[in-house]
Amino acid sequence: MTILPWVNVPHLASHLLGLSARRISQDWERTYHHEVIWLETFVDPDRGFKGTCYQAANWVYLGQTTGRGKDDHTNKANRSLKLVFGYPLRRDFRQALRE
Repeated sequence: MTILPWVNVPHLASHLLGLSARRISQDWERTYHHEVIWLETFVDPDRGFKGTCYQAANWVYLGQTTGRGKDDHTNKANRSLKLVFGYPLRRDFRQALRE
């Protein structure tokens, strides 16, 4: 993706993450008939990323993955470790997730 030179949006990454967060729950609910309460993303530091834009947009650093993947059967790391960030879409997200 290329950002054209005349586009000038302060804090562009945070701006785009905010737009996406505000829109995703509505779109998801329209399609799947339930809301999204919590967003989660994975950042690969081995590729030089630090998650700076997520931190600037007030996403919460949750820790690091184990490097095993969701279909692990060996209990051994077989991929790069990722940084995990989360973002609540509701103030009462803890209670809503428990329900």
